[in-house]
Amino acid sequence: MTETHRKADRGAKAPVVVLTGPTASGKSDLALALAGEFGGTVINGDSLQVYRELEILTARPGPPELAQAPHRLYGVLSGHERCSVGRWRDLAVVEIDRAHGEDRLPIVVGGTGLYLKALEHGLANVPPVPPQVRAAASARHAALGGPAFHAALAERDPVSAGRIHPSDRQRLIRAWEVQAATGRSLSDWQAQGQDSGPYRFHRLCLIPPRETLYAACNGRFLAMVERGALDEVARLLALDLDPGLPIMKALGVPELAAHLRGEVPLDQAIGRAQGSTRRYAKRQLTWLRTQGPKDLDRTESLAKIGNKTTQTTIESQLSESLNFKIFNIIHEFRLTGSG
Repeated sequence: MTETHRKADRGAKAPVVVLTGPTASGKSDLALALAGEFGGTVINGDSLQVYRELEILTARPGPPELAQAPHRLYGVLSGHERCSVGRWRDLAVVEIDRAHGEDRLPIVVGGTGLYLKALEHGLANVPPVPPQVRAAASARHAALGGPAFHAALAERDPVSAGRIHPSDRQRLIRAWEVQAATGRSLSDWQAQGQDSGPYRFHRLCLIPPRETLYAACNGRFLAMVERGALDEVARLLALDLDPGLPIMKALGVPELAAHLRGEVPLDQAIGRAQGSTRRYAKRQLTWLRTQGPKDLDRTESLAKIGNKTTQTTIESQLSESLNFKIFNIIHEFRLTGSG
């Protein structure tokens, strides 16, 4: 970090770069480029890369990447655990402050929208939901199915239903159980979120062309299988974990597990996993397109989308020349304003 950067950061809200995009969009490569340019620390913002048992299937950074820049919150939890958005946010804030204390730029990288939203906007103080209410919400979803459950939620909490895709089981159940337990909608609670802290954010949002993204999803999963993903899933199954745990639902795990149980041939399992990955990427794209200004599709300027957040949307294929433009934007972000 140059002395100019240090002076710019002092007396202002501390800068944090948030790098987001769908799976296989090139986030990790761009994060390394940014870390090299700005003396950055890469902080995981993906809900599954926190688990140590899945290195290959979550595309966790390996030794070559770790040697290029400090990486935090990768593989830090056991698959026996559940990492809530609140728990991740607490861990991330510690690492952001640690990076600033070391005169490094925090670069939070991930495609888990709820995690990144909680970091930027804080969390609502929702009271704990009793287990019986949570179980009833899950049972209702199982009985109705996603679309009908979504329609029922829309009658209770139209704001939350409008933000949640009918296929997003976890978020649908969460919105339902909060309303059932508290008598208030989740959207009401979220409107009273906590302060996001002494930070200002610039969000780099990668939205590659869909055809390019889907091809990358397919190719990356094949590469994962070649690297040993099947053995990784076999080791995971040997732990005999609760099938309801998040790690057991990671992309590729159910499909490869079905093959290991002898239920489907390997090529069919791979095809199914590739399809699941593409559908997940599509949902991520849909979410990302709702988050920022609708007219910003180039890396030309900072667009303010909140009191503490600016955003650049990148819809072109990443390249060395495009990285140079991105570097200029981050230089501008660090040198201007207090957020």
